[in-house]
Amino acid sequence: MFEQTFKNIDDILHKDAGCGSELDYVEQTSWVLFLKYLDDLERDKATAAELSGKTYTNIIAPDYKWTVWAAPKDKDGKLDHHRALTGDDLTDFVNIKLFPYLKQFKADAESADTIEYKIGEIFSELKNRIQSGYNLREVINRIDELRFRTHAEKHEMSHLYEAKIQNMGNAGRNGGEYYTPRPLITTIIKVIAPEIGQKIYDGACGSAGFLCEAFNYLRNPQPVDGKQRTLSSKETEILQKQTFYGKEKKSLAYIIGIMNMILHGVEAPNIIHTNTLAENLADIQEKDRYDIVLANPPFGGKERAEVQQNFPIKTGETASLFLQHFIKILKAGGKAGVVIKNTFLSNTDNASVALRKQLLESCNLHTVLDLPGGTFTGAGVKTVVLFFEKGSATQKVWFYQLNLGRNLGKGNPLSEKDLEEFVRLSLSKPESEKSWSVNIKDIDQTTFDLSAKNPNKKEETRLRQPQEILEEMRALDEESAEILNSILELL
Repeated sequence: MFEQTFKNIDDILHKDAGCGSELDYVEQTSWVLFLKYLDDLERDKATAAELSGKTYTNIIAPDYKWTVWAAPKDKDGKLDHHRALTGDDLTDFVNIKLFPYLKQFKADAESADTIEYKIGEIFSELKNRIQSGYNLREVINRIDELRFRTHAEKHEMSHLYEAKIQNMGNAGRNGGEYYTPRPLITTIIKVIAPEIGQKIYDGACGSAGFLCEAFNYLRNPQPVDGKQRTLSSKETEILQKQTFYGKEKKSLAYIIGIMNMILHGVEAPNIIHTNTLAENLADIQEKDRYDIVLANPPFGGKERAEVQQNFPIKTGETASLFLQHFIKILKAGGKAGVVIKNTFLSNTDNASVALRKQLLESCNLHTVLDLPGGTFTGAGVKTVVLFFEKGSATQKVWFYQLNLGRNLGKGNPLSEKDLEEFVRLSLSKPESEKSWSVNIKDIDQTTFDLSAKNPNKKEETRLRQPQEILEEMRALDEESAEILNSILELL
């Protein structure tokens, strides 16, 4: 139901003059979807309050309720076309009344950790780009068909919203900017194994994939003595308000991140719209620190000179600045799983050498997961995941090289099954054909080169058949003859 609806909405937006790309489709679908979701959420809360003999106060005023302006129903439960706005009346209401009303929530909210404040933030950052009121009416009608009342419906919705974000990432020049493959995220979280009560942070949260998956992991605790455990109301409140923290620089990614977390079940996400790297590292105090860092910071970007002044190790490479930030913002004993370009392990520039030295001396870099090319659709770079704990120097690093025997791509993505062996072996860190350990005392103490060179990989030399060699020689002779003939024709 959800999947076909999303396809139909994309077809409608494709016809609209105000929407030109997959990014616009996601952004515009998001705000309409959010208002319908909010209406269902309010109805659920009102029902729950009634059952417990309490009174629920609606967040949205009567005139701005979904069931009044977007989808008023007749006595048979069908759309009341007489009361439902459309055309210019609809776009005027949305642009002149609805958006300013919702934007005001930010100023009126009691605190930043409320859903009211998040509503205000979302509608301060977004604007309606759907120019035709008739197209907008069609989008609203499609979204009104969706339900978000049961757990199964919400679960399906969150998965499909993830798929929308993935498409948005694929549409951009850098797929990894919006979307980190979910199997990789869940694997990193399994290895880190966060616990309720720990504060989890992503300073480059994008669409909040790490925070959403960490929430899913923690709200479904592992069975104890074979019995499934349910969270207490206190634990649920800790997960909702005191566990997940994020920062994001780009407006669209920030909005998508908030939306994604709300659709996953975190009502008032602690995500701030800011440039993380604009903060001076010297200003970070103990109260600002986190137990866990999960992140895939943007790589390849270049930061301005004034931003670099915030860091002891000066570099224009965005990912290297983020890594300094993550090391500093971790509590003593804190754990991190960070995706970074594999060239970080071997770059010889002064900043990279200094950063590797700092990482090895201030943290225990216990595990490096070496990922194959194609892990990030459209990113075109090879990456590794650094797993480290702050507070003690690295003695030994365990490397695991993920060799899948197939090319990864859009139609053949990474799966959780691909990473099962890594998760299992990461506990005991053995030597194998795909894994090995490096003692830090054995590496070059001037460059701290950590290149992922697998000493255990068997080099297979395939002996070619004489027939195959002769065929290739004949093909090369024919190609040479064609080139010579082309040259002769020009003379």
